[in-house]
Amino acid sequence: MAAAVASPPLELLVRDLEGFSIWTGPPFDNGQPKVKIPKVPCSSATFSEDGSRLMVIKPEGVISIFDCKTYKEIRSIQVPNFAAANISPRGTYLQTFQKQASPQEKNVTLWSVETGACVYNFSQKNMSKTSWPSIRFSSDEAVACRLVTNEIQFFDSADLSKGFVSRLRVPGVAAFQLSKMPGSHVATFVPESKGVPANVQIFACGNDPSSQPLARRSFFRCSTVQLHWNYGSTGLLAVAQADVDKTNQSYYGESKLSYLTTDGAHEGLVPLRKEGPIHDVQWSYTGTEFAVVYGFMPAKATVFDKKCNPLLELGSVLCLAGFGNLPGDMAFWDCTEKKQLGTTKAEWSVVSEWSPNGCFFMTASTAPRRQIDNGYADFILFSSRLTKFVALLLLLPVPECGKGQADWKPESADRFGDISELVKSVGSLKIEEAKAQGQGSKPSQNAAKSNPVNPPQKPAAYLPPSARKAASVKAELFGGLDTQEMSKNALKNKKKREKQREKKAAEGASGSNP
Repeated sequence: MAAAVASPPLELLVRDLEGFSIWTGPPFDNGQPKVKIPKVPCSSATFSEDGSRLMVIKPEGVISIFDCKTYKEIRSIQVPNFAAANISPRGTYLQTFQKQASPQEKNVTLWSVETGACVYNFSQKNMSKTSWPSIRFSSDEAVACRLVTNEIQFFDSADLSKGFVSRLRVPGVAAFQLSKMPGSHVATFVPESKGVPANVQIFACGNDPSSQPLARRSFFRCSTVQLHWNYGSTGLLAVAQADVDKTNQSYYGESKLSYLTTDGAHEGLVPLRKEGPIHDVQWSYTGTEFAVVYGFMPAKATVFDKKCNPLLELGSVLCLAGFGNLPGDMAFWDCTEKKQLGTTKAEWSVVSEWSPNGCFFMTASTAPRRQIDNGYADFILFSSRLTKFVALLLLLPVPECGKGQADWKPESADRFGDISELVKSVGSLKIEEAKAQGQGSKPSQNAAKSNPVNPPQKPAAYLPPSARKAASVKAELFGGLDTQEMSKNALKNKKKREKQREKKAAEGASGSNP
């Protein structure tokens, strides 16, 4: 029997005003991460999708590529009038955008990381979030394509110097998204025009220029769209966004979520049980379930299967969190057992991300969100698809993280085995609640310990009906409210309901006796 392959170590990239450095990931020795490489001055740092390469943008338009096994610089390219850069999913190509000095200048260049040579270049007037990167690759780099006026051009990924080898005509196409793994399909978006509704279509990637769409969904009142492919390239989630809500229910416009499959079995709206905007959608790693957070505040969260049926069986841990203008509450759910595992709080969080092995959940708070108390917190969650959940929460604030970023080094989840043994090994550990920041000074805490008598409770503040409803929904998501936090009327009504239940139970018992 072959020996089991060891799982790769977790690593963190942390960047501040002075540059980036690489830290060892959790679990930490002595409660602190180790610096793997010293700080390197830069303005941006990005891993390739597979985590094999690291693209670092340095001053004066210098772009360096690092090998993530040794973290040694393997390529450095200086680009004049530099504006943007992107690295391909496997780190084979570097794509750069330059400000044009003349209309005829070819300002988009595709470089070979191995040789440093230009393999393809062309001219592009403008760059936007939807149009960059100009040439897009599937996760395995087997397919490469580019959006131009009314068509999508496909390249021979083995030899990009040939230029495009086939094209797909889609009149009016404004955005597209290539499926991840495999790169077998492409989704296109055509906005509204002259009374004709907007539409999202799915096409098979091939050499047939007259290819017919495999699935299609039309929208009215749609200005932009977000396209989310699942792993396996069988399903697509399309979030259609309108700038104006004609019902006047939301200042931020309206949004709808549609689900399309490559086999044409489903081409319709996802059945959501509450009105309001789509806040977030995420596919599971298996590609067979997706989670949606939606609705006016307080929002709802629902997990659907690949047939668009609501369920709560992801087979792993789901984190529901409220960041942005919300206070940062996080609830972790075991979707198999359909129960809440625990809650914690990460205030002022800007980014949040599961680790590649699914054992850790990181939140980071960096400028320009605020100028103090920046750092990251690591919430350690030992879980398994096949075993019950055992949790240990560890809070690691890092002050003065500075203006920048915090990212996990990407790794394929297939490289991590089942962690049931790890779950068993932490069974004897004592679970302690992480203390919130600013709990009070030490003298006040010592005084509280020395006085066994609890001080009298202050009367509960008045809550309007809308706030009471929000509190009840929060209690449902993040755990029941303490009776001390309930208003007098709510506590009184609760006692009445309990007495009525006891009375009915007693009457039922007496009626059943002869």
